[in-house]
Amino acid sequence: MQIQVTARHGHLSDESHDRVKAKAEKLLRHFDRLMSIEVVIDLQDSNKPRVDVLVSAEHKHDFVAHDQSMNLMTSVEAAIHKVDQQVRKYKERIIENHRDPEVKRLAPEAAGADTDDDVEN
Repeated sequence: MQIQVTARHGHLSDESHDRVKAKAEKLLRHFDRLMSIEVVIDLQDSNKPRVDVLVSAEHKHDFVAHDQSMNLMTSVEAAIHKVDQQVRKYKERIIENHRDPEVKRLAPEAAGADTDDDVEN
């Protein structure tokens, strides 16, 4: 898995670079099929750095998030959080699509059976 942190229009300290990379590595907790993570930090406006996070997963799925705020690490955390939500949603969709069809069919019936009991009383 490849993690790349890039700064545009400026330079990141080694400490900031390591902190950003550590935050990006946390995306692997939820989905281990990520191929690459790219964090681009644009320091053109030094008061409001812009952070773009690009994540590539298996089978040509890409996730993108952007954030811009007054603090660099706040922007990084917000962008990582946005991508994390996208990855979680994608993983849930994959799990749902691969679930046993019998379980899918019975789930709505079981939910409907509970409401029928309440109506009879």
